[in-house]
Amino acid sequence: MSKAYQHFEEKSTVEHLKEARIKASTIASEMHGIEVPGYFAAIFDSARDSMIALLLLWAIFIQISFTYSLAICLFFALGWVIWKTGRSGLLAYARLERLHRLIEQERWEIEHHRDQEKEELREMYQAKGLSGKLLEEVVEILMADDNRLLQVMLEEELGLTLEAYEHPLKQALGALIGSAISAVVFLLSFWLFPFFAPPILGLSIIIFSTFYAAKLQKNEPTGAIIWNLSIALFCTGGVYFGAKLFLSLLKT
Repeated sequence: MSKAYQHFEEKSTVEHLKEARIKASTIASEMHGIEVPGYFAAIFDSARDSMIALLLLWAIFIQISFTYSLAICLFFALGWVIWKTGRSGLLAYARLERLHRLIEQERWEIEHHRDQEKEELREMYQAKGLSGKLLEEVVEILMADDNRLLQVMLEEELGLTLEAYEHPLKQALGALIGSAISAVVFLLSFWLFPFFAPPILGLSIIIFSTFYAAKLQKNEPTGAIIWNLSIALFCTGGVYFGAKLFLSLLKT
């Protein structure tokens, strides 16, 4: 049994690469869903979520006193902006921590299992179509530079793109901008035209944010807009009419 085979825990190179890709994909996942990485993506993601939360609050308190409703929405918006900003930064920091652990693990393997890593590298590039002298030259060039080898193994074996992981403060700033924009738009619209402006402007921001978030992820925006808009209308309408029914029952 070869050392490389032992290093792969009795798996073929293809199986080992598949397992490594699955392991690396967990870096982007969170306990409560996937937080879209990227500064601009955080802006649109936070703007959409913040507006939905504020519309749900509007659906309840618009049926009570205007003065109290505006004050409650103001305090809620302040707390929500702080929450979204802090949560986005913490999730980005946790993602970076897992990325660093994965990098150090791969660096350790390069330092302590060079023969196995070389064999893995050879099989990876052989699968890409290289062979003979050219294959051996590419492998030797990469093995001669540990930093370049580490980058290649992270990208080829684990499928990671290091440039996609931004600093947590930058991610938090994106969430701050997005949630603050939604909060300001909502509060101004509530103050000026409390019954009509919040849902109209709110749904417009949800559509706009969903469209650009889908574009950044290279997804089809039409379907994303339809689903997000449908869910937003359903939950806001459900809360509005549910609160209306509840208040009417209290009066009887």
